[in-house]
Amino acid sequence: MNQNIQELIQSQAKKAKSAMRVLSRSSADVRNQALLAMAESLQNSKDKIQAANRIDLDNGEKTGVPAPLMQRLLIDDQKIERMVDNLRQVAALPDPIGSIISMGERPNGLKIGTVRVPIGVVAVVYESRPDVTVEVSALCIKSGNGVILRGGSEAIYSNATLARILSDTAAAEGVRDAIQFVDTTDRQAVYELIRLPDYVDLVIPRGSNAFVQRLMRESDVPVLGHADGICHIYVDKAADLEMANNICMNAKVGYKVAVCNALETLLVHADTAEKFLPAFCERLQDSDVEIRGCQRTQQLYSPAKPATEEDWRTEYLDYILSIRVVNDIETAIDHIETYGSHHSDAIITESYSTAQRFLKEVDSAAVYVNASTVFTDGYEFGLGAEVGISTQKLHSRGPMGLEGLTTYKYIVYGDGQVRE
Repeated sequence: MNQNIQELIQSQAKKAKSAMRVLSRSSADVRNQALLAMAESLQNSKDKIQAANRIDLDNGEKTGVPAPLMQRLLIDDQKIERMVDNLRQVAALPDPIGSIISMGERPNGLKIGTVRVPIGVVAVVYESRPDVTVEVSALCIKSGNGVILRGGSEAIYSNATLARILSDTAAAEGVRDAIQFVDTTDRQAVYELIRLPDYVDLVIPRGSNAFVQRLMRESDVPVLGHADGICHIYVDKAADLEMANNICMNAKVGYKVAVCNALETLLVHADTAEKFLPAFCERLQDSDVEIRGCQRTQQLYSPAKPATEEDWRTEYLDYILSIRVVNDIETAIDHIETYGSHHSDAIITESYSTAQRFLKEVDSAAVYVNASTVFTDGYEFGLGAEVGISTQKLHSRGPMGLEGLTTYKYIVYGDGQVRE
């Protein structure tokens, strides 16, 4: 065990806890001004950010980081503008802290209500997406939480630069030490974080299934996150096939391939398969997507490779799609429940009753009718940004925005009541 890392993490956690106590009592104006100043600092530091990002990109090329992950790692002008927009959007959102959730009066005259409060200190462990540094910092500052950021080794220079700019700017605006960045790639840092329940209130991991599951097993701190993004689209017998074609292409390759809300398994009704699959598979092949299909899929499109049981359980995050032809909606829903990760699943259909059944019976964080699964995102859901997408049912589900970073406490007003 590295004693220096242990001491570093404990020191950062203590600073975040102290900062959170001050931040949680601050006014919305103070927090919003910090966010707006952070946005301006990012905009004015574009060259510095992109120089750091270039180091990460060069290292990624040398170590053979896959192309889809390199795409996530890149910070171009457009991504910086989106980071800036995210900060400003979060600043413009209503203040979640102190809002009254409920209030009622008991027969004895006690007025009992619930009020929204920060969770405390949130530790976020994430992968090769430097923009997460900005999104998470924005949401935590706005919601009155301290945050400890531990990004992936492949983005260490980008993340460190972004975090330093954000933290220094926030401090200049009176929000000191609320953003802590773990500037080491040693995994011991993560396991120190999850053993500090006196200082860290919630851990949100974003990474591989094996990594997230291990944290859930070993953490002394509550862990909230998703382990996999095995997303499905079911093309029903009553589907508009042109719509289905466009939506499925968008969900697989139209946005980004290596994202947790991308399409990984396509289910097609048997009555639709012959009309839909050959042309759709040609489009996939034109986009360099490898197709792994059931026996019927292979009959309809001979270049398809045989799909194995493991394919149905795999989040590829790559140019690979598994396809299965099913006889009815029951089989489609059963497949999703058996192999899915309860993240995002969609149906393409013109039948209202079939759509309603799918919405009711598919137990996922986001369920769609006639739309692409890649909309499962805090930005697209109007949350300003997100700290992650939870596939758990407690205490937050789906894209976690400001409300997901809060809890509540009871407030009780009396006028002398005593319990008999």
